[in-house]
Amino acid sequence: MKRNVGGLDRIVRGVLGIWLVVVGVAAYSEGKRERAAIAVIAGLGLLQNALTCFCGGNLLLGIDTTSEESRSIEYRR
Repeated sequence: MKRNVGGLDRIVRGVLGIWLVVVGVAAYSEGKRERAAIAVIAGLGLLQNALTCFCGGNLLLGIDTTSEESRSIEYRR
């Protein structure tokens, strides 16, 4: 899999992923299990994107948010 998530996009996905997992745990403790499941699944998906630097949705849409700096370093080698 080619990297297509990087930079600010990766940070935002990581922060939102953690936030959604916390919201899911809080919802579960309040007895709102459906809301908890949705939040946790979405959060884990975003965390997976942030950790692997790959997003299938970005691939389908042709989006690549990896930084120009990393691309220019690859060309210099």
